Amino acid sequence: MARRNRRPAAPDRAAVPRPAGGGAAPTDGSPSAAAPAAAQPKRSDGAAPGGVSRRALLATGGGAAALGLVVGAGGARAVQGESPTPLSAVGEAAVPFHGRHQPGITTPAQAHGHLLGFDLVAAAPADARRSVAALLRRWTELSAALMAGEPGDRDTGVALDAGPSSLTVTIGFGHSFFDATDLVERRPRALRPLPNFSADELDGERSDGDLWVAVGADDALVAFHALRAVQRAADESGAARLRWQHSGFNRARGATASPMTARNLMGQVDGTNNPREGDEEFARHVFVPDPDGPGAERSTARAEEAWMAGGSYVVMRRIRMLLDRWEQEPLTEQEAVIGRRKADGAPLTGGGETTPVDFDARTEEGAPVIAANAHVRVSAPESNDGATMLRRPFSYHDGFRDDGAPDAGLLFLCWQADPYRAFVPVQRKLDRGDALSPFLRHEASALFAVPPGAAKGEYVGQRLLEG
Repeated sequence: MARRNRRPAAPDRAAVPRPAGGGAAPTDGSPSAAAPAAAQPKRSDGAAPGGVSRRALLATGGGAAALGLVVGAGGARAVQGESPTPLSAVGEAAVPFHGRHQPGITTPAQAHGHLLGFDLVAAAPADARRSVAALLRRWTELSAALMAGEPGDRDTGVALDAGPSSLTVTIGFGHSFFDATDLVERRPRALRPLPNFSADELDGERSDGDLWVAVGADDALVAFHALRAVQRAADESGAARLRWQHSGFNRARGATASPMTARNLMGQVDGTNNPREGDEEFARHVFVPDPDGPGAERSTARAEEAWMAGGSYVVMRRIRMLLDRWEQEPLTEQEAVIGRRKADGAPLTGGGETTPVDFDARTEEGAPVIAANAHVRVSAPESNDGATMLRRPFSYHDGFRDDGAPDAGLLFLCWQADPYRAFVPVQRKLDRGDALSPFLRHEASALFAVPPGAAKGEYVGQRLLEG
């Protein structure tokens, strides 16, 4: 017998009627709640030329509480006068560059982000491989230094007074990269172009690309400093030129009294159902397995794709939110569209934010509490044969359109071992009928293969270009 929900009777939500509109990417997610704990502060000195250290932060001139900062035990000691303490631990947090996976995938979402797409400059394939290998080596060296809080070569000094601030730089390859470098035989099958979705309104000039770089940091100047270093290195190499840039933001660390899931620009708690790094199946869903390692029997990887083992695939979608229309909807209708309460992110079937959604729950009148086309139902793994992805978006606001509407929304990023087993089937279902779709417009799209992390002495992508 179907469970009867004991909350006050709700209107029939078998399907939330909406005007015709575009398909929606699964926006019920950002990794803020799912990501591991923040990176531990890295305190070794990194003096810039002239003896000024980017990582020597100002000591407090008074109590941290007077500055409105949320600090840990070290901050409490400083208030008690036991030892000098930096103004904030945010600047000191450093993410390692080298490792099994590239940074910026499972790293907690930072407050500021820049996404950059590059095209390779036309050249003979052999020349293109040599020049792009040199660029990737330079990007690797720059990224490792900047993420450690060290100045880059010919440093501009923009971030001279700050620590690394959880800076990450992540590098990927687009479908067309393999044509330009004559490496088509090593192009992964999972990197084939995404299918067209019925209501896409994509701008080709802000989509796709040969190379992709994502920059994230908890300080705006640190993020800009890294962005300029990456772009300048590309310009000086002559190997690649900027195709597009999207910039976004998240809630800053310490903005809430305790860690909590972020909200998107619709005001919705966004990220509750993200997979967590400690989950048993997390790695299988997010990272490409080694074709000769555990789980190989479930992998479709070919030997020529072994260079992607430990890497991941990222889908980027620029999704404009029709905020003027959304904000006119009553709260009850907004909650019915999503399937969750706006105040705390809890499902309409009751409980708290992390309470599992009871898709079988019924109102006193017998109607589903969660509408048939509610976003949380349509995008759920239970509705998509278990399709799971790690969502790590940024919000964006790029001013106002000619009609006065805000040009704002979501830079949707999702990570998965195979986009054709995760993003694509979910997006197809959303495209067929999601109550959130009429409030969204998909305006840019891209898919990139993000290779595994580089060991010390290696550069990102070396196994592809020299393997």
